[in-house]
Amino acid sequence: MFKAKREKDTMGMLYVVPTPVGNLEDMTFRAVRILKEVDLILAEDTRTSGILLKHFEIKNALQSYHKFNEHRTVEQLVERLKGGETMALVSDAGTPGISDPGFLIVRECVRNGITVQCLPGATAFVPALVASGLPDERFCFEGFLPQKKGRKTRLEMLREETRTMIFYESPYRLVKTLGQFIELFGGERTSAVCREISKIHEECVRGTLSELLEHFTLNEPRGEFVIVVEGKDN
Repeated sequence: MFKAKREKDTMGMLYVVPTPVGNLEDMTFRAVRILKEVDLILAEDTRTSGILLKHFEIKNALQSYHKFNEHRTVEQLVERLKGGETMALVSDAGTPGISDPGFLIVRECVRNGITVQCLPGATAFVPALVASGLPDERFCFEGFLPQKKGRKTRLEMLREETRTMIFYESPYRLVKTLGQFIELFGGERTSAVCREISKIHEECVRGTLSELLEHFTLNEPRGEFVIVVEGKDN
């Protein structure tokens, strides 16, 4: 019993640290402190995170951790955490694990009894949902739809969804996606398209799906988008 407790006490900890999706003032005091104190920062892109660290005068060890190497590196990182190191996981923007790398290492830490703390902080879909004016007491977060395989199946599954639905989308596929939503949900479904959340050119365009398709057909989509769509009436 004593030995088991002692081993647990010597284990490290993984902090999941949200970073700003736009305005650097959205960084929390606690996030800055954690990034300064941990033994290692795991970053989706070390160049992007390097800019953030420099801005907040954080001088700490930085290692690349992204969707192309996470399966290769996760076992080694878990062993280091079990050995007592502390690490912070950050993505390029927002909360790691939400449409970004992070789930795999969190799962493996949980499986190995390593403490995981996720700090509250920035994520793009919550401001978009609240600003949309659509019902937000119950919602369905879908993130990025599959680009090809499985896309039609995923959309068909949402045909009868009564909760407000939230999607992430790139500017290159926005018009196509709005057109598919019209085919599936009908053009009169109330929706909102929010872009560049927390950045200089932040914008939230509200209206029916048909109106939004017309708007972004005439106005070239730029930036990162969150689409919020009203659920089906009961």
